Amino acid sequence: MSLLSQLSESLTGSEIVRLGNEIADRIRQGEKIYNYTIGDFDPKIFPIPGRLEELVIDAYKQHYTNYPPGDGLLELRQAVAAFIAKREGIQYAANEILVASGGRPLIYSVFKTIVDEGDKVIYAVPSWNNNHYTHMNHGRHCVVEALPENDFMPTANDIRPHIEDATLICLCTPQNPTGTTLNKQTLEEICDMVLEENSRRSADAKKLYIMFDQMYWVLTYGNTVHYNPVALRPEIKPYTIFVDGISKAFAATGVRVGWALGPTKVIAKMKALLSHIGAWAPMAEQKATAQFMSEEQAIDTYLSGFKAALEERLVKIYNGFKALKDKGYPVDAVAPQAAIYLTIRIDLKGRSPNGRFLETQNDVTSYLLDEAKLALVPFYAFGADRQSPWYRLSVGTCSLGEIDEMFKKLESALQKAH
Repeated sequence: MSLLSQLSESLTGSEIVRLGNEIADRIRQGEKIYNYTIGDFDPKIFPIPGRLEELVIDAYKQHYTNYPPGDGLLELRQAVAAFIAKREGIQYAANEILVASGGRPLIYSVFKTIVDEGDKVIYAVPSWNNNHYTHMNHGRHCVVEALPENDFMPTANDIRPHIEDATLICLCTPQNPTGTTLNKQTLEEICDMVLEENSRRSADAKKLYIMFDQMYWVLTYGNTVHYNPVALRPEIKPYTIFVDGISKAFAATGVRVGWALGPTKVIAKMKALLSHIGAWAPMAEQKATAQFMSEEQAIDTYLSGFKAALEERLVKIYNGFKALKDKGYPVDAVAPQAAIYLTIRIDLKGRSPNGRFLETQNDVTSYLLDEAKLALVPFYAFGADRQSPWYRLSVGTCSLGEIDEMFKKLESALQKAH
């Protein structure tokens, strides 16, 4: 076969998708697996809000099935503006908001709008897909290794040595895969650093932008507070593009309604790009979401139960790992802060349970799947070192009733490797 484009020939597949396909095959063959790999929701456990479902059905019955406007329905953009003004304290006009079919086309268009070939893109690992978006846009990777002591979030000091000729900084909080958040001081320091760098650059030079992915921002637990750059430093607004939507906030990943907030020029260029791609959210879903976003009581009622159910699972599994650690097993976990993820550590490398030598972290991952029937996503799937003993555990498809059973199998597997 003849070669295709350099980009297509050099793309690497998603490790998460590969692992997911393997697990799905085993489940289809009748194997019982505790599948905590999926960054999604089981609709039987976590359905979308009933009111949103009613509104979507009603919108289709009213035949809202034609093309939507290129930047999204005005009523939806106005509803988004009102929602974030009330709940985040930031002001955006309708022409500073762009609607698309979830976060992915928005992130892609942010890169296409800002990043030229060879431009430096700063992102921390572990993180979701920044490596792939940088590659697809022929950017120059500047990878920052985030550390456990900082909850796997980048610090201003991590970023500062690389900022001088950078074009884009990718931040995600609450973060996929870690379920951790940027604290107020760190985000303020990063904003101040970007403002200082942009003031240093000449008027005709390309500026440094922040892509701020806050798709999980309503899903915070305990005393965790979500901070955003524009609320902390209003002067950063011309250099910040938010990525947001209903996908994770309302367990609506398949409904495909997301939005970006940003400077009018950037948003206009992103709209132009998306007009050629056609990655619009469907008209009926936009109509429904516009109405739902204005119904505060329905939103608050849903989020109260939804967040409590997610937090209950995260805390129960976190406590289970801490109990195993207290028994002397080589495991650990970071206390849950946000999103649907728990960061856990399972360090069995170098051990030989039942004569099976676990030489690499990939061997450990396979052993956990085979012996404990526990499926997790290793941090190396998110750009971290391939021998990192840390994993993402997602509770989006987790039923409460299976957690105790899962821990019994896990402890048995750990005991064999002890």
